Amino acid sequence: MKTNWNFDNSYARLPERFFMKIYPTPVRNPKMAVLNRSLAGELGLCTEALASEDGVAVFAGNRIPEGAEPLAQAYAGHQFRYFNMLGDGRAILLGEHVTPDGERFDIQLKGSGRTPYSRGGDGRAALGPMLREYIISEAMHALRIPTTRSLAVVTTGEVVIRETELPGAILTRVAASHLRVGTFQYAARFLSKDELQALADYAMKRHDLNGEQASNRYLFLLEEVMKKQAALVAKWQLVGFIHGVMNTDNMTISGETIDYGPCAFMDVYDPKTVFSSIDTQGRYAYGNQPYIAGWNIARLAESLLPLLHDNEEKAIELAQETIGRFPALYETYWLEGMRTKLGLFTKEEEDKKLIGELLHLMYTYRADYTNTFRSLTLGEWNFCEQQFRDWYARWQERIARQGVTKDEVYERMRQNNPAIIPRNYRVEEALTAAVEHGDYTVMEQLLHALQHPYAYTKEQEQYAIPPEPSDRPYRTFCGT
Repeated sequence: MKTNWNFDNSYARLPERFFMKIYPTPVRNPKMAVLNRSLAGELGLCTEALASEDGVAVFAGNRIPEGAEPLAQAYAGHQFRYFNMLGDGRAILLGEHVTPDGERFDIQLKGSGRTPYSRGGDGRAALGPMLREYIISEAMHALRIPTTRSLAVVTTGEVVIRETELPGAILTRVAASHLRVGTFQYAARFLSKDELQALADYAMKRHDLNGEQASNRYLFLLEEVMKKQAALVAKWQLVGFIHGVMNTDNMTISGETIDYGPCAFMDVYDPKTVFSSIDTQGRYAYGNQPYIAGWNIARLAESLLPLLHDNEEKAIELAQETIGRFPALYETYWLEGMRTKLGLFTKEEEDKKLIGELLHLMYTYRADYTNTFRSLTLGEWNFCEQQFRDWYARWQERIARQGVTKDEVYERMRQNNPAIIPRNYRVEEALTAAVEHGDYTVMEQLLHALQHPYAYTKEQEQYAIPPEPSDRPYRTFCGT
């Protein structure tokens, strides 16, 4: 039975200091926990072969498929503002799979053992965090938010030691690439200008960024990455997603969401919401995410300075002029997204004020973010406070000025306001059942409901229920 892996490893042809060739560390007794059959089909892979003993051995790192060239990528990054030399400490890139349609995807094993960049870590991952990444990344894909995806999770038959002994697992991550802002920071800090230029040229070719007609190819690269990140973070904000650890090594050049460690979705609307146990100062709070994205783009600009212009002052001027446009660019994407959530087809100057008033009321009355827009979409407005009634009347007047039917308005809202998100307590229920009891049915049912978040079906209603009020704030952890 043929799996149909088709590896062509362009990253391995970069200068050798961008990676270290290394094989995954074999595990004792791998077993399939979950296989993404839909994604496998999109990749042109045979699901039966992937689910076989040989397929599981590949996902566990016990067997290297033909054509793969395993390696750990080198990169650096600012982690909570502090610069560190990093690299793949517990992940190994098997290579790049080229689909029958010619699309290229990284196939990476996460939790596959120590690498030269492990910095004292064990290179392993626990089952819970790997299943969490599987659930959230697939939910993000269904929400139409650019993201890395999860092809499979296998258990290893071994334990990992964190605060307690936990079952080990390996996740197979699929990405447009794993090039990061931190990859450029590494090249700029530790490598030569020629090697930095090789990386920039590779990134543009890898992601079809055709800058040949641009007067400055590397400024074009910066602009394109900035656009992708502005659009991505706007999409996060529109669904209440909080990444939790927006370090520069977790910002991709492709514009995909990557690394689902301490991420979560906001219930009650509050810009100060933080879930990550390590973000004690709220640096990566929901309301800060646009600012942090701009800060990270500035770090990319710094890394590209030697390529932007031979004159350093001119290079800095070009970089500053470009990154100075980020706030307005982000707001354009966010404002357009908020208009769609409110069923607006046209633009009016007062729209931003109307949206801001709604968000202020949601904050004041501790309204659930997702369910507020869900209620508006369903016409089930259930706020009795006079301030909400006044806002609702102004919104209805705004809608009436568009010259479109109510059906068109509500269909637009339906397509842009998810009926459900992966509620944090529902995710925890699924993880507890799988990790502690070996019961994957709860996770399967959750994933099934999350496949079509804009469907507004009867079966989704139970997943739209917010959690019970609690004195204990929800906390997430990196899982390293």
